[in-house]
Amino acid sequence: MPIYAYRCDECGFAKDVLQKISDEPLTECPSCGKSSFKKQVTAAGFQLKGSGWYVTDFRGGTGTAATTGTAAPPVASADVAPAASSTPAAPVVPSTPTASAD
Repeated sequence: MPIYAYRCDECGFAKDVLQKISDEPLTECPSCGKSSFKKQVTAAGFQLKGSGWYVTDFRGGTGTAATTGTAAPPVASADVAPAASSTPAAPVVPSTPTASAD
């Protein structure tokens, strides 16, 4: 259920209310009792970032990162120096699918 922000035009009382989408908007202010309680327009509390996903991302045959299970390489930043390590990093060996003997 979405959370709606309400504010009274008369007394300035503000409240967030958990309501169903099908519920009628509130009109009576719980603080002063006047019919000036109005729903406010607010920004979403989350952001969708990245390339996103689509219905086709989880279907086979496209060979995209979402279907093959491989991750995108990290992006290097010019502002951040690499962390010093006392032990050398282990080499990364890509896995290859094994052929089945039928």
